[in-house]
Order: sequence, then structure tokens, then C-alpha cells
Amino acid sequence: MSLIYSIATYLTRNIEDLLRKSLLFTVIYKILLFIENCWVNSYFKQFYPGENFLSFIKRSKILSEHIFAPLIVIVIFAIFLLLATQPLNSSLQNTVLIGFVFFIIGSMILPRFILNNKDENIPIFNSKDIHSIGFCLIIIGLIFFFLSIASVGGLPILKSSLRYSLKPILTMPVFLLIPGIGLVGADYLTQFRNKKITRSQVRFRFILLLAFGAIILLTLGYRTPIIAVLLMIIIIGYYGEVLSVWEVIIGALIGVCGIIGIGYFRSLNELIITSNTSPIYSLQTRADFTLHVLNLLNQISGNFGILHGGMISGAIPGSPLGPRMIVGKLIAWRTEVTVTPTLLGQMLIDFGKVGVAIEMLLLGFILGTGYKIIKITKNSFYIVLYSLLLTYTILGVETGILDIQVLFYFFVAIFIYLAIILKNKGIKIY
Repeated sequence: MSLIYSIATYLTRNIEDLLRKSLLFTVIYKILLFIENCWVNSYFKQFYPGENFLSFIKRSKILSEHIFAPLIVIVIFAIFLLLATQPLNSSLQNTVLIGFVFFIIGSMILPRFILNNKDENIPIFNSKDIHSIGFCLIIIGLIFFFLSIASVGGLPILKSSLRYSLKPILTMPVFLLIPGIGLVGADYLTQFRNKKITRSQVRFRFILLLAFGAIILLTLGYRTPIIAVLLMIIIIGYYGEVLSVWEVIIGALIGVCGIIGIGYFRSLNELIITSNTSPIYSLQTRADFTLHVLNLLNQISGNFGILHGGMISGAIPGSPLGPRMIVGKLIAWRTEVTVTPTLLGQMLIDFGKVGVAIEMLLLGFILGTGYKIIKITKNSFYIVLYSLLLTYTILGVETGILDIQVLFYFFVAIFIYLAIILKNKGIKIY
């Protein structure tokens, strides 16, 4: 672990130093610093609501401390179920209940038995190293963004049909912008806590990172990654005490409105609904369709599944069918379409109800461990790591956790958390 980390930080620091010395980046940084100073010293800041705006919200311990505890996944999943106009059949109700129960056990009960020694056994990463890794991930994302645009010969946001011509091998690295933005934000959060920059400065930089990521991803015509950036920044700001509770709630509401709005206008463009249809209807139809898919998968998977790991392995680049294409083949024998199977879909297809129990337990334990670590250390890196995992789990309620880069984030988290747990137990790690 230490060797990989040393090599990665050595390379990324040198790349960052090299780029920072270039004329282009020097000009960009000077412009951004000028805008930041104007922001911090703006006369209009005094009209923005202060920390105590809607102060009654802070009286709730859940809202002020635990909005983004792991159990929010269950809450979001329950809301998603309620959106559907068709009730679940009894078999699927049992499957969902199994998933909920084991997730709660994994996230709330099992973490009580770990990391109960002093937090001195939890390693703290150098914030400058984290910044350089994040910076390089953003650069990689930008490079592949321009390659993606060049490959289709236009901007998908201006011509929606181009989005279907984008090549996954080029667009997948673009999404490295998301963890990159988070890691750069972690360094800014550390600087704020060390009183090197003010709260106004770190808030401006978070807004800048959010706007930058959203514009790039919106240009490609994607919705889910934009919501991912917004949600991740909100969670980091919440636990980093950069955002007030009322700002978090309003930001979440804006995110929900964004999901509804983008989905509605995309449905209009693709002639799926008419202008006379309610925007909420687009959400309801998505929920109905996705839960209908889950019901079919539940029927064919039984207690032990049918692919036994074949679906999750489909996420590996080079596989003949991706995970969501496998779903399309199983329920409609159409491999040219991708179908979202919810968070439970892959678990059912691969290992049935038993898989739902085991994988939801593991998922809950990962998030529960990350949540406990940020409560112990309040360290910026661990806040970002937890925020990234929770963001993709929440989004995975509908889409599933099936993309290779997201699975990689979870693999890295498991590796780090396992190393911390073993070290905390006094087991030497080499």
C-alpha cells in the first residue's frame, strides 16, 4: 500500500508542478484568484442569509449531525418505491425487506465492534499529496472530455442524438473528474481547518469546483454524473462544516428539482412524454419501469441466482456484454439496450436472495465503517472518500453499482478500511 501510494504521489506531484509552471495555468490561476478576491470582498455578501438562518432546523440532532448517515440509503430506496404507482408483489417485498434488514445490520451494528481503540492507529494522508492526485484525475478527465467531443464531432448538449454515439472507452475516464474534484476539495477543506484560507474562500472554491464539473458533464448530455458532483460536494461541505444545515437541505432540493427537470426535458426531446404531462410523471414512469424490471429479475433469480458473478464481471472492460446489457438480454433478449436494475438487481441475478443478504450486509458495513472513521478523525480525505461512496450508493438505488470506475472506488475504500481495521487490532501490515 505504502509503495503504491509513494509512486502515485511522486508522479502526480511532478505532473502538477510541471503544469502549474506553464503559462496557461499561471494565467488561469491568476484570473481565478482575482475572482475569488472579488467574491470574498463583495459588498453583496452581507445580504446573503447567515449561519443562523432557519435556526430551528439546527435543533434537530438528526438534521444537524446525521443527515448523511448510511441509513439515508434505505430512506432514498423507500421513497423510490413510493414513487411507483404499482405495488410490489409479496415475493419482491420479502427480497427488499431482506436487503433493508441486512443493510441496517451492516451499517449500524457491525461497526460497533471495530475501531474502538485510539484513533492514532488511523493514518492521516498528506493533503498536498491528495490535492496532486485529484488534480491529475481532473486533467485526465479533461483530456478524455475533448477526445469524446472530437470523436462525435459536436456537443451532445446541443444535439442529443450525439450522446448515443459517445464511446464508453472515451467517456468513462471523463468521470474521473468527480473523485478528482473531491480530492482537490479535501485539500481546500484541510487548508480551511488549518486557518490558511477563510470560510468564504473555501466556499467559493467548492462552488467553482461544482460549476466546473457540472458544465463539463452537462456538455456531454449526462444527468447522473452531474447529480453525483452536486451530491458529493454537499456531503463534503456538510461534514466539513463549510455549509450550513439549511444550505444542505436547499441544495438537496435543488438536486431533486434538477433530476425532475432534466428528466422531463429529456423525455420531451425523445418524445417519451408530452408537454401536457406532469414533470413528476417522468419520475413515476422511471420508478414503475425499474421496479417492474426488478420484479422480473426477482422471479427468475430464485434464492441463489443464475449467473453467479457473471453480471458483476460484465463491468470489466472488454466484456462482450455490460451489466445493464445483460439485464436487457435476460428480460427481453435485447442486448443492444441498457436497463437499470436498481441496487438489488445485480445481487439477485448473480446470487439471488442470498446474494441480496450478503452484499447488502457488506455494502452497509463499508458505509458504516467509513461513517465511523469520519466521526473519529474528522479528516478531510476520509470525508471525501465516504462522500464518494455514499453518493454512488444513493444514485445506485435506481441504476445499481455496476460501473467499473465506481466498483474501483469501493475496492480502494475496502482496501483502506481493512488496513485501518487490522492496524487498529494490532495486526502489523507490511
